[in-house]
Amino acid sequence: MDNQKGGNTDNNKANKPKQTKFARQIVIGVVLVIILLIITVGVIGYRYVNRGLQPLNSKSDEKIEVKVPIGSTTKQIGSILEEKKVIKSGFVFDYYVKTKKYGQFKAGYYELQPSMTLKQISQKLQKGGSSESRYSGKVLIREGVTADSIGDVVQANTRFSKKDFLALLNDQEFVNKLKDTYPDLLSSAANAKNVRYKLEGYLYPATYYAGKNVSLKELVTKMVAKTNSVMTPYYSEAKKRNMSVQETLTLASLVEREGVTEQDRYRIAGVFENRLDKKMMIQSDISVLYALGKHKKNVTYKDLKVDSPYNLYLHQGVGPGPFNNPSLTSIKAVLNPTDRNKGYLYFIANMKTGKVYYSKTYEQHQALTNKLEKENDAK
Repeated sequence: MDNQKGGNTDNNKANKPKQTKFARQIVIGVVLVIILLIITVGVIGYRYVNRGLQPLNSKSDEKIEVKVPIGSTTKQIGSILEEKKVIKSGFVFDYYVKTKKYGQFKAGYYELQPSMTLKQISQKLQKGGSSESRYSGKVLIREGVTADSIGDVVQANTRFSKKDFLALLNDQEFVNKLKDTYPDLLSSAANAKNVRYKLEGYLYPATYYAGKNVSLKELVTKMVAKTNSVMTPYYSEAKKRNMSVQETLTLASLVEREGVTEQDRYRIAGVFENRLDKKMMIQSDISVLYALGKHKKNVTYKDLKVDSPYNLYLHQGVGPGPFNNPSLTSIKAVLNPTDRNKGYLYFIANMKTGKVYYSKTYEQHQALTNKLEKENDAK
């Protein structure tokens, strides 16, 4: 028995170096794994921080309004900036401002850009922002402006983008729902072809408010509802004249921009009616400018050839749809034109005085045109 015990002791002694070596290898392996993890985490962390220090989008020219509440910590401000998509990481922002010892950021409304560096943002936050949001929610639509121009006003004064606003004007599902609500107003517009915007002409000139609880659809619906309210007394008149609402508003949009005074608008409407009766093209420069999609002081002969259904130098009729959003005066002028019995087929305005001259024949019109050109050149 004693010999057996002695033998076990010797075996244990022989195994100890192997166990110690194995244990050492495990420890070394664990240490290496930990070192590798530390290095990996360090590299990932470095890259994350380095990326977070860079602008979110250096090529962006988008302006984003950010509200910094009173008493906000740098961590909270970082979260707000990340949520608003001004910076890549709120965590890195907090780390950066504390490292650089930026402090005393002021509450208020700020207009920031994704192209800004953290340094630029921090410096702006130190200077202080506005006490009021630039997005007042007030949308003023002036008489005779296009949907495109209204989109600029919407984007400048609300939280909605011009792109989304214009897209909604062509959203057939949305237009159909509005048509169901206002069938007298929108039946002809909903079925119109080749129009740039389905609801062009139906956004009545007025002041609208888009508070933070008002959606974009609700804002546009307000504009359309106002048009319906204004047009309601005149639906029967349009029917008596065998004109759809689309035709009425389209012709009114031309009258709106061609005439300045109320009297001239009624007379110009009469000129257009006379030309239509004789199957003549309306040949309005306003139609060409809309077809071109740009503002120009003078229309060239090349412009007159622009390929567009809106170009009334190439196409007969009033065009596929309104060229802008007309006033009630222009709508009434179309429904009750004056001086039709005088047979006027042409008109020209003195661009300096605003006075409009009317002619029955092209020869008379050309003579007036030459006379006005000479008078303007002499001055």
